[in-house]
Amino acid sequence: MKTFEIMLHSINDVKNFVNIVSKYDFDVDLASGRYVVDAKSIMGIFSLDLSKPIKVEVHSDDCDTFVEEIKPFML
Repeated sequence: MKTFEIMLHSINDVKNFVNIVSKYDFDVDLASGRYVVDAKSIMGIFSLDLSKPIKVEVHSDDCDTFVEEIKPFML
């Protein structure tokens, strides 16, 4: 499992992030405070506080291409 933080500043950021995550078959969770949602769920992401950094938990050790694709969102 790998963990890092991202920021999603706009609706387009959320849409692009979900499109990237949906291409992969491993699980990715987003955590903000005590809430954890599936990163493939647009509705779940919009239930988080997007004004603060969001913790990404990737449940795979073979996720280098995924990490490269979401670099624009990383802090």
